[in-house]
Amino acid sequence: MSVTISMAPDPASAFALEVTCVRLHAKAPNAASIVPTIERRRLSRATDEVVVRIEAAGVNPSDVKAAIGLMPYAVFPRTPGRDFSGVVVDGPTEWVGKSVFGTSGDLGIRRDGSHASHLVVEAAALVEKPDTISMEEAAGVGVPFVTAIEGFRRSGMPKAGERVLVLGANGKVGQAAVQLATWQGAKVIGVVRKDESYEGHASAPLEIINSAATDVAERVWEFTDGEGADIVFNTVGDPYFEDARRSLAKAGRQILIAAVQNVVEFNIFEFYRGRHTYVGIDTLALSSTESGEILRSVLPGFAGGWLKPYPISHASIYQLSDAKAAYAAVSGSSRDRIILSMGD
Repeated sequence: MSVTISMAPDPASAFALEVTCVRLHAKAPNAASIVPTIERRRLSRATDEVVVRIEAAGVNPSDVKAAIGLMPYAVFPRTPGRDFSGVVVDGPTEWVGKSVFGTSGDLGIRRDGSHASHLVVEAAALVEKPDTISMEEAAGVGVPFVTAIEGFRRSGMPKAGERVLVLGANGKVGQAAVQLATWQGAKVIGVVRKDESYEGHASAPLEIINSAATDVAERVWEFTDGEGADIVFNTVGDPYFEDARRSLAKAGRQILIAAVQNVVEFNIFEFYRGRHTYVGIDTLALSSTESGEILRSVLPGFAGGWLKPYPISHASIYQLSDAKAAYAAVSGSSRDRIILSMGD
């Protein structure tokens, strides 16, 4: 993919470059109506930024939601894409030539993002990619793992022996939460909606509850010998809100990251008598540099094999020119991690 680089006339920028990128010019009425175009655009880099030649970029549900106007702060026109992996081709000497990955709450939403041949981002946002992870795998780590890490950081990272209930365990954030909790030595219970086993990686066995076949809270109390869950990571929101509340131990914490319906019944008496804590997580509020710091905090887990990226199937990798099909796959609730590849 050809790139033209030239000196920029603006002294605040080190240089400018022309790249190939996806562009969204206006919000679409629905996911099926998203019409991304492939364009050539000129980008510039400030002195505290780097240029990353993108090898792969994740496609997240938030990319699609922003395209159809569900995020009022999303700007148009813009290049979407929050997650990325690639090689630094210009910037501070210590970064040039390194394989990196990262994510952001503002990339691809409030400013141009990673669905492009190149990305300009702050050097402080970069995370050096471990050799054990491929570019495609690294591009799939960002949003789901940052969401799970931030949830546990805000609620208190699970301790060895603590009981952690993950509602929606086979979702991508759910799998990240299971990985993080079992890495820390917690006893994990995963909840799924049908008769299925846990599909992700874990550092220890976990109990699985089929919510379609049994009462979740009753089973949680059985599995925890009448103690309840110290932490409930609710990746689904209101459909599991009552199960989460009934499963919480004294002084338990519930992490919430999503909602189907915005309003739930809330028993204030049980909340304060139970000394419960509810933690809301919105990774769209995190900058690129904040997101990089969060990912770097768990690099030892990836390096040591306790944490693993999501498997990326060949069928889930789309070329940049086929971005519309990639967005359609995500809006169709694919359980695979969808990746855009910048290769030929």
